[in-house]
Amino acid sequence: MRCKQFIFVSLAGVVLAASLAGCGGAAPASSAAASSVAASSVVVSSAAAEAALPDGVYTADFETDSSMFHTSEACNGKGTLTVENGVMTFHVSLASKKIVNLYPGLAADAEANKTAWLIPTVDTVTYADGTTEEVYGYDIPVEALDTDFQLALLGTKGKWYDHTVSVRNAEPKTEQAAETPADGTYTAAVVLEGGSGRATVESPAALTVAEGKMTATIVWSSPNYDYMIVDGEKYLPTNTEGNSTFEIPVAALGTPLAVTADTVAMSKPHEIEYTLTFTLE
Repeated sequence: MRCKQFIFVSLAGVVLAASLAGCGGAAPASSAAASSVAASSVVVSSAAAEAALPDGVYTADFETDSSMFHTSEACNGKGTLTVENGVMTFHVSLASKKIVNLYPGLAADAEANKTAWLIPTVDTVTYADGTTEEVYGYDIPVEALDTDFQLALLGTKGKWYDHTVSVRNAEPKTEQAAETPADGTYTAAVVLEGGSGRATVESPAALTVAEGKMTATIVWSSPNYDYMIVDGEKYLPTNTEGNSTFEIPVAALGTPLAVTADTVAMSKPHEIEYTLTFTLE
């Protein structure tokens, strides 16, 4: 990898508290507390609204409350933020493989919500001197930018720890150079567009360069795709179980690649047009 609430405010409660105070009477403690919560909720909602981003791929800073919990040095504190259909996911490559799971919430709730644990990916990071290392990476759901949230981590000794983190300073990812990277194995963020919007592909995806030609491994969110067409060539799945997986050629980074995917999920097979845009992490 290259570095790689909807809140309802009771206006009646606020007006009531204001009228009581305006008449020279102190608002009841419960009303005052409710007004305070409502006011803070408005601030949170406004912050979330201001942080909304158009669909696309961005770089962003990953900030934590601990020097022991941070990105790989190769990533300079940054990760990749993908916004798809308004949903934000932040991929971060950590410093090692010592954090074996993450949980979006408090440590005390993690064991009761195992289905919500975040599962690591194995990322290859490249340092300034050209050396590489395999570390764990995570796709973290983000509800609002520039806002602290709770993210618990599970260490190798089986203990959960609470941490406060944030994703800040999102900027559109700069276009990659047109040149194909050197032969090797990479990971790339993938943005899928087209179709009904219900289908997704896994991001990041594995990208292999051999003899100057790029090949991406595409894993769909459904097992019902029986072939893909890229530049007039038909590609069949590389697996027989699980979600449909294909290895397809990638002509260029940072440029939408038009593909056709045939699904058998409907009453009869149906070809759907998509574009896939790859950006090295």
